[in-house]
Amino acid sequence: MTDVATSDFRQPRSNVRLDTILRLRWLAALGQLVAIFVVAQGLEFDVPIVPCVCIIAFSALLNLGLQIAFNPMQRLEPPHAAALLALNIVELAALLYFTGGLQNPFSFLFLAPVLISATVLPVRLTIALGCLAVACASALFFYHLPLPWDADDPLVLPPIYLLGVWLSILLAIGVTSLYAFQVTEEARQLSDALAATELVLTREQHLTQLDGLAAAAAHELGTPLSTIFLISRELEKTVHDPNLAGDLKTLREQAQRCRDILSKIAQLSSTGAPFDNMKLSTLIEEAVAPHRDFGVNIKVRLAVAATPEPIGARNPAILYGVGNILENAVDFAHQSVEVNAWWNAETVEIVISDDGPGIAPDMLKRIGEPYLSRRRGADEAQNARGGLGLGVFIARTLLQRTGAKVSFTNRVFPDHGAVAQIVWPRERFEGTAPDGESAS
Repeated sequence: MTDVATSDFRQPRSNVRLDTILRLRWLAALGQLVAIFVVAQGLEFDVPIVPCVCIIAFSALLNLGLQIAFNPMQRLEPPHAAALLALNIVELAALLYFTGGLQNPFSFLFLAPVLISATVLPVRLTIALGCLAVACASALFFYHLPLPWDADDPLVLPPIYLLGVWLSILLAIGVTSLYAFQVTEEARQLSDALAATELVLTREQHLTQLDGLAAAAAHELGTPLSTIFLISRELEKTVHDPNLAGDLKTLREQAQRCRDILSKIAQLSSTGAPFDNMKLSTLIEEAVAPHRDFGVNIKVRLAVAATPEPIGARNPAILYGVGNILENAVDFAHQSVEVNAWWNAETVEIVISDDGPGIAPDMLKRIGEPYLSRRRGADEAQNARGGLGLGVFIARTLLQRTGAKVSFTNRVFPDHGAVAQIVWPRERFEGTAPDGESAS
């Protein structure tokens, strides 16, 4: 039961489609055109219509050219997507220059391209776009044409107010972009980790299904091998050529050998002990066996109960989950690991504990999140448990799918070490199939 390498499942950010960027640009151009029309015709303010319409026309022509020259469904490389978003910022800054600068309430639209970048582009490009937006807002603080307003009653905003607008734009870009990036990154990590969980479960299920394939092969191949054996034996009796008789003897012996092998496979599959159902003690021993030769003493204790020992279906999800948690215990144990199990008529419980450094307090409540890891380095004091990342997430997810509740704690002082508790309702443990539904 080995941990799953993080790099095997963490996928790079998916590139945004050209069509998505173009739709946003068309929406921006349409909104800008409507805003200018309403201000100029509806409110009858003096707006420099010609330069504003030229800027919007340039944006529209560029969109049209991109749609003709390229397939809108193709995915853009991050630098190309960032370039289009940067162009959005520059076009917005140019429009704001002719319509009042930061006095224009639409100046907060600087936030939109940076927010989009935070969800789909690498961090360095998002930071670059954020710096560009801040630079444009800073330039508009000093350089801009007057805000279109009633000539008889002009609106004059104090510099301290404009400074507050500039600062609010700066904070909005930083805070909302950081929040969007964090939410998107967590969703991406969860998606990748769930994909890894499904892959691990599929592999384990394939291993479990091998015994059924072996039994089917033994059944299907038994008849033709018996025919080959009988014909070769009869031919051996009638043929007088020593060389040919020797070949027939070899053929008969090899056919008999194949029959013996298939017979053993069929008998092994029909017993049901290692393949179909297994006792709780057998499950624990199978999970413990691969970790007994690593210099750590593993003690297994089964509590004596009045009810019979639970017997459940051989479930790869349970085997992988228990095995992975046990592997973490062995990795961080100093000398020993204890595996205690008990049951009654309602519940089945396995508790795995070690005498290692335990789990760091800041990680204790977050165990089970994907990619949560604190590997120990040469310069890091070995007083905090590390490496509780994707492997534990997969183990916990698989066990919860079988109806188990998994919790992690530390031993009570003066003892030290981590404790993992796995508890099933007994009916779920004894009736769980490999593809059982997740526990609620």
